[in-house]
Amino acid sequence: MVEKVLLFGDIGIDDTIALIYAYLNDEVDVVGVVADYGNVARENALANIHYVRDLFGEEIEQVKIISGAEVPMTGELPVYVPEIHGEFGLGPIIPPTVFQNEIVENFHEIINIIETYQDELIIVNIGRLTSLATLFITYRELMRQVKGYYIMGGAFWVTGNVTAVSEANFHGDPVAAQVVLTYAENVTIIPLNVTEYAIATPEMVDYIDNVGDIEIVKPLLDYYYDFYKRRNPNIQGSPLHDVLTLMATIKDDMLTYQNIPVEIVQADEGAERGQSIADIRPFISVEQLAEEQVREHRIAFGLDYKIFYNDFMSIMTGQKFE
Repeated sequence: MVEKVLLFGDIGIDDTIALIYAYLNDEVDVVGVVADYGNVARENALANIHYVRDLFGEEIEQVKIISGAEVPMTGELPVYVPEIHGEFGLGPIIPPTVFQNEIVENFHEIINIIETYQDELIIVNIGRLTSLATLFITYRELMRQVKGYYIMGGAFWVTGNVTAVSEANFHGDPVAAQVVLTYAENVTIIPLNVTEYAIATPEMVDYIDNVGDIEIVKPLLDYYYDFYKRRNPNIQGSPLHDVLTLMATIKDDMLTYQNIPVEIVQADEGAERGQSIADIRPFISVEQLAEEQVREHRIAFGLDYKIFYNDFMSIMTGQKFE
């Protein structure tokens, strides 16, 4: 079965690898990509999406590119991370620039996509949640038509990647994250608990570069690995947070899950800002959850790396790995 996917992303390195994986995979049909701020400014995210789409030529020219959010719901100016993703979000690669006066404000076209595909559509959010939250604020009934939501975000009882307890997507706009988790149904959360183990080793990257058709994979992941290696000399490769999240839409046996109520800490600053809290109290009732406006969501806690490895390498090389 081919999954229809609308992807929301702040297109940096791992987002780009996720796009490439999707474009190469016959089981995933990306019908649109929403470009948000986050890893980079929105205009750079748009430029990166156009750049990657152009690499694949006419076969994916029907993919709709949509301008998403520029700033978070907190009202702050976003902080970008060029030390991780490079100045423009593609490591050492400088894509053709989409200038501000050329950007088309077409956010409303998301509505057309949802109305077209309805319960066939999966929304995958691999960046900040501002654009997705905006849709829940303005079109709650429409959003109930979506088949399901896969969200890369959170860190449950493990260390965060922005603060000691907070993951970047939830930390960047905790207000938006809480809005989505309050109103969205059929949510699957793919947190750092599993994404940090979805590693592409240098050996994997070299093999993809030798036999695959997409030349930008190695410079992107080499750049990414250099950052992670400086931060943690013991790391074995580049964690593919966003690839894993997209992959989860078609590989349900790759991850193990628990259904748990989740809340996001709304602090303006401090280590706890954006912390994802899973409520594991055994005595909390359905009625109490409803009163507190807290939903249970499916959270991934275990990864079968062999399934991840075989699928990722098969798609990226065009060879069968088993």
